[in-house]
Amino acid sequence: MSDQEQISIPRELLEALLDNPHESQILVDAQGIVRFISSHNEPLYRTSQGESIGRHILELNPDSELPRVLRTGRAEIGSLFRLHGKERFVARIPLRDREGNVVGAVGKLLFWHPEKVKQMVRQLEVMESRLDYYQKELHTVYSSRYSMQRIVGESRPLREAKRVAAQAAASDLDVLITGETGTGKEVFAHAIHLQSARGGRPLVRVNCASIPQELFESELFGYEAGAFTGAQKKGKPGKFELADKGAIFLDEVGDLPLALQAKLLRVIQEREVERLGATRTLKLDFRVIAATNRDLADMMEAGQFRRDLFYRLNIFPLATPPLREIREDIPPLAYHLLAQVRQVHSEAPRRIAPEAMQCLLDYDWPGNVRELKNALERAATVAREGLIQPEHLPQELRQVDRPPARVRPASLRQEVASAERQAIERALRFTAGNRSLAARLLGIHRSGLHQKMRAHGIETREGV
Repeated sequence: MSDQEQISIPRELLEALLDNPHESQILVDAQGIVRFISSHNEPLYRTSQGESIGRHILELNPDSELPRVLRTGRAEIGSLFRLHGKERFVARIPLRDREGNVVGAVGKLLFWHPEKVKQMVRQLEVMESRLDYYQKELHTVYSSRYSMQRIVGESRPLREAKRVAAQAAASDLDVLITGETGTGKEVFAHAIHLQSARGGRPLVRVNCASIPQELFESELFGYEAGAFTGAQKKGKPGKFELADKGAIFLDEVGDLPLALQAKLLRVIQEREVERLGATRTLKLDFRVIAATNRDLADMMEAGQFRRDLFYRLNIFPLATPPLREIREDIPPLAYHLLAQVRQVHSEAPRRIAPEAMQCLLDYDWPGNVRELKNALERAATVAREGLIQPEHLPQELRQVDRPPARVRPASLRQEVASAERQAIERALRFTAGNRSLAARLLGIHRSGLHQKMRAHGIETREGV
């Protein structure tokens, strides 16, 4: 008997291993293309094996983390996974060939009850509280994660911001993000954290402007049992403890009173906290990402912000550009936001009329991307026949002064984006919505077509 015959495994045994109900595996190759999906995954992904194999994993689940495992080559065991309202603990494992190259990844659903997991691995008080925190803050912390690739726009200022963000992600230095309200500071914070070496750990968000001064220390530093009237019997870890081994996002840090700035500075400098009522300090390992829409330079001159805290936070500065300075990004961003609206309201319009787009381009957007999103959400509720017209936009967008006889010329980037969108739409019409065939006609990979369709707000019901 040859060595090959000795180590061969019967096909039925391999199939039973892969398709067992206790792991419900999904297997992707190095490009993220699904090569196997367990039949027991069909109810969760709402698709069949035949419809899934050959598609990119992001088509089945746009929030899948398997592409990150392919990129980093690091396994993620015991992560919380949510899809279609169901929560599971999963393992994501990179697969390597004999030379050590990543050739794919496997995702396994571990059907453990959360309470059983807590009994097994949440023995310490802080870890148990962290699990509770994950459950309560799931939507505000984890569901809003953004990768660098999901930041829409290719204007020069935005490319520069993304370049700096990528540099920040490659380091472990503290970051200070500055920019006007609505310019995506939190989006950049999530992208930096997600792409960093700490990306698999929590990013704990703290809105410094919303915490009452008298609760600041208990919220950020925690407290021991009986530390004050109304304290929990077990005590409570603070936000910095929950961020241990991960990062803490201090949003609106410019709104902190001076007295609290001094306490915050000590914790950031020493990387240790002392709970209220405690007799010992806790050494922690966290990264700080702070953000503000305030002019900290002016505040320092006015004595409203501590210079030592500013210099401690401003190790890696990042400025987010306002929308009026990146007007060429408005068309792709508008379609991206409109696609988000359609995820909630499927009957929302798919397209924006050229005259309405011109209104968007001419407006100065004091509220930036947040205001643009609100305007499109409002327009989507009143528009008919799948097209947003100027009359569907808020009145202030239609009152912008501009020469009546002049048509604002489009930038080269806008013209290229328009031509690309038209080419994709023609290919999809020609192939009756078959994405695989359309991708071949266009000379691009199917996953690349999917990304471009999402960027341009193009949708089709075809699922081939």
